[in-house]
Amino acid sequence: MTTPSLPYSITTLELGPMENFIYLLHDHGSGRVAVVDPAWEPDIILARVREKNLRITDILLTHSHHDHINALDALLMHYDAQVHLLKDEANFWGQYQDLPTLHYGGDTITLGQTHIEVLHTPGHTPGSACYRVGEQLIAGDTLFIFGCGRCDLRGGDPNQMYDTLRRLRTELPASTVILPGHNYADRTVSTLQEQIDGNPFFHFETRAGFVHYRTHEHDKTRHPPLTPMAK
Repeated sequence: MTTPSLPYSITTLELGPMENFIYLLHDHGSGRVAVVDPAWEPDIILARVREKNLRITDILLTHSHHDHINALDALLMHYDAQVHLLKDEANFWGQYQDLPTLHYGGDTITLGQTHIEVLHTPGHTPGSACYRVGEQLIAGDTLFIFGCGRCDLRGGDPNQMYDTLRRLRTELPASTVILPGHNYADRTVSTLQEQIDGNPFFHFETRAGFVHYRTHEHDKTRHPPLTPMAK
């Protein structure tokens, strides 16, 4: 998805058995590329970058689950890229705690002329991050199209997820384009307004109701491809 007036473009690759989305964020002026959540098929990622004569200078991790980082080492064998993640996630993961590029929510990563806002969005893991670039939000496993990340895996917390989604709803423009971490829905992108209207996780006014639904009902009653909640 490229807009000529923007200094960047984002290429989406769907890779692996879990339908992961890997995002290549290309800053046009510098030729730098940031890979978000490298996983599954590093040869495809490398080939896509090389065919455009670009270079990977940065790797952004939304969180540390295996299905989002299992191509990290392979990319680092080819490029001396900076790895970016939240300090809370590095501590949870037990890796990369000494990186000079650890972040906190509210930080900005500069990729040439492209500015990437780091949002701390705990719930799926303690240090889950979303990356906001212009009007687009690379959401990892925090927010899916008509769903949200599981909270029953190690480090998950449905109470934190409830707070995170409420913040996203109130703090981001409704026109924000959501780029999820997996292809679980009947479409690959959506606006935040579409999610507010049709994602069941935005329709709970009480914490208890959200926690019960996320913990006990959602995965038993709704299966991919996810579609808007019936009105």
